[in-house]
Amino acid sequence: MSECTHDCSTCSQDCSSRKESFREPQNPLSNVKKVIGIVSGKGGVGKSMVTSLLAVLANRKGLKTAILDADITGPSVPKAFGLTERAESMDGKNILPVRTKKGIKIMSINLLLEDATQPVIWRGPILAGVVKQFWTDVVWDEVDFMFVDMPPGTGDVPLTIFQSLPLDGIVIVTSPQDLVSMVVEKAVNMAKMMNVPILGMVENMSYFTCPDCGKRLEIFGASKVDETAKRLGIPAVSKLPINPELASQADRGLIELFEGDWLDDLSDHLEEN
Repeated sequence: MSECTHDCSTCSQDCSSRKESFREPQNPLSNVKKVIGIVSGKGGVGKSMVTSLLAVLANRKGLKTAILDADITGPSVPKAFGLTERAESMDGKNILPVRTKKGIKIMSINLLLEDATQPVIWRGPILAGVVKQFWTDVVWDEVDFMFVDMPPGTGDVPLTIFQSLPLDGIVIVTSPQDLVSMVVEKAVNMAKMMNVPILGMVENMSYFTCPDCGKRLEIFGASKVDETAKRLGIPAVSKLPINPELASQADRGLIELFEGDWLDDLSDHLEEN
């Protein structure tokens, strides 16, 4: 580009020079074959829940599965899987991820802190550096599918992940409200600017099924995910309901026991693409 200043830190373009400068090598003891980012335009839409469910579904298929929890200031993945132990180093440098009961490998800042309630009050460059270390310093070993639970928005850490990790694609998580849909387009446009494929979209809290009469209630308004996905050219769409049992399983650290076919089609699509 003729207007290039050669200062990649201030630029969001995904050119060949950036890839050579910013792409981080994975740990020499790791062999991660596919990396999928789970993103959202804003917080509170259930991104970590979707990350956890997709990882469980991949693991149930016999795929070697991992979660890199890049939401450093709001980590919730360990809680959903009931993990309380701390990650350990094998040699003072390389870190071993913690495994869930069903064998999913997870690395999260909460697996390194002495107190899980301790806040992480760090500036953007430090947060971004930790995420890169989760890729370069963690011994993931053999992994067929890695899901990256990205922080919401389009700030420093999401940008670092887009630039530094070899993302094969992303899944965008949203909810039915108009405001959220507007913010989603920011995440979509960021992915397009970084030349990362958008593989699917999940509308969380899409509806609630009455346990008494079976009627489907759209508590947060009519679903817009199908028309939004069609307009933006997103190939796969899933709708995740408000489900008290699912929320309870996550709260109790039992997300691996969930039952439901809401994300089955999306999971198959990710495996095929």
